[in-house]
Amino acid sequence: MAVTTTLTWNEERSFQKLLGNVSLRLLYKSSVHGRSTVNMQNSYCDQKLSLNFEESRIYIPRIFEEELIVKSHSKSTFLECEVFRVEGIKDEAGYINRITRATQHRNSLLADVRAYSPYADLVSEIRILLLGPVGSGKSSFFNSVKSIFQGHLTRQAIVGSDVTSITEQYRIYSIKDGKNGQSLPFMLCDSMGLDEKEGVGLCVDDIPHILKGCVPDRYEFSPQKPITPQHPTFITSPSLKDRIHCVAYVFDINSMDNLSFKMMAKLKQIQKEVINCGVAQVALLTKVNNCNEVLQDNFLKMNNAMISQSQIQNVNKILGIPLSRILVVDNYASEREMDPVKDILILSALKQMFRATDDFLEDLPLE
Repeated sequence: MAVTTTLTWNEERSFQKLLGNVSLRLLYKSSVHGRSTVNMQNSYCDQKLSLNFEESRIYIPRIFEEELIVKSHSKSTFLECEVFRVEGIKDEAGYINRITRATQHRNSLLADVRAYSPYADLVSEIRILLLGPVGSGKSSFFNSVKSIFQGHLTRQAIVGSDVTSITEQYRIYSIKDGKNGQSLPFMLCDSMGLDEKEGVGLCVDDIPHILKGCVPDRYEFSPQKPITPQHPTFITSPSLKDRIHCVAYVFDINSMDNLSFKMMAKLKQIQKEVINCGVAQVALLTKVNNCNEVLQDNFLKMNNAMISQSQIQNVNKILGIPLSRILVVDNYASEREMDPVKDILILSALKQMFRATDDFLEDLPLE
């Protein structure tokens, strides 16, 4: 009779994904091959883990605690012990080591974002406005950020592909930390997509009102009729907390080189409004093809080959945004499981947005 694993399909897929879409071959199962270390060692001779079958406990030696990212003197009980051979990794040790370091760096970034506090506590939550062409990935970026803090993939914001914007309402999304359910100190404001045609997509005349905090959550956009102070939900006396503190121009990196003249003109028109309001600016390039090729080996910054790509240089040329504030991410789209390298890019982008916002807050007049 064939020996099968007790892992569920999702659990097995999670392990395969973590190790790089490998295959797993079951070598040993305690309930079938006998609960003895001798039997196990016949299948697995590298004893990184110490098992006590009489007490059904597993012990992790101190030397492997850091490598496996576990707490000191880790031990726990088990019902079943299974040993697998990982097949399909060309450089198994190097790949697993990279994933381990990526997970460590991801967790460090996550702690940094959770600990963020806006400059001088001028506001309790900063507001980051996502602006960009139709289909650039604005709503997907929010979904990706929320997924990281929930610990699993979520799809709160509606996303899709169409010639016109899927997003028709102005949404102000708070992000809750799945660990304790508290709101984090930032909000992502999702807007209608920009279109090169007049009378289609987000109306440029809505931008100043959005930046000043006059547009309420769930306001229904009208491409041909911008909001006015006469609108029943118009916020007539917004405070600093209602304002936009940072604008992130969102672009599909694969379409950046093909922006039309009309779209670039509209972007520059919008940027003039942003500059007039003194709001911080960053650029966010989504849909990067390979996250692993973006970062240097230490995961701390983009490698020089990525920075020199034409798409990044074009953003710098069109909008004049410094290279340090042109950010690259790959949103979660069709994936089933989380990816630590994707998380690093998304969390790093958030940190840069926080820094840009703090510069804006620090530069406000004293009054």
